[in-house]
Amino acid sequence: MPVYNEAGTLEEAVRRVQSVKFSKEIIAVDDGSTDGSRDILHRFAAEALAAGASGAFKVVLQPFNQGKGAAIRTGIAHVTGDVVIIQDADLEYDPSDYERLLEPILQGKADVVFGSRFAGGGPHRVMFFWHYLGNKFLTLFSNALSNLNLTDMEVGYKLFRAEIIKSIKLESERFGFEPEVTMKIAKIGCRVYEVPISYYGRTYAEGKKITWKDGVSALYCLIKFWWND
Repeated sequence: MPVYNEAGTLEEAVRRVQSVKFSKEIIAVDDGSTDGSRDILHRFAAEALAAGASGAFKVVLQPFNQGKGAAIRTGIAHVTGDVVIIQDADLEYDPSDYERLLEPILQGKADVVFGSRFAGGGPHRVMFFWHYLGNKFLTLFSNALSNLNLTDMEVGYKLFRAEIIKSIKLESERFGFEPEVTMKIAKIGCRVYEVPISYYGRTYAEGKKITWKDGVSALYCLIKFWWND
């Protein structure tokens, strides 16, 4: 769980993940928050310790803000489980979708599972036409380079068999993680599945951080990681 200044949603996000009925460890990586998010994370860690389950909630602190990709890379290094789920702390994605997302991996059919906000499924907040159009363009371009047929390359919900994601050398610091990991799993021939998820998008006033500049960066990352081995 990469975290950067999400004090308004962080506690509810953690509680929702904790309520999912799977054996799990939560690895929260605070990426230099200044809004009290770190205090919330330390409180959850203390609760886990008091309950005799210190390994169930781990807090890792980045020394300064480096970006989502850097936080994910740090978190992966601390994983001890068999499956890795990327969970944002902003409540845009619902942990109640975990069972659906995990199914292809638990059945031994997949190495990687992408959620999709555009393939049916649960409720979706209707907003931001230009974000939608940009996402569709990036996904189409990604598919052309990777020879995958995804509907939502930029989705935040991605699941990996731990041995797969740990074997990939990740480089991106910010939101370039999504196109980078997509290109790299395609290159090594992973079995990729996609399942529909719900999506509760938020506005910039509510704290959304990604901008058009990240879309341009994603385009660059797709070309870079397709070209480079």
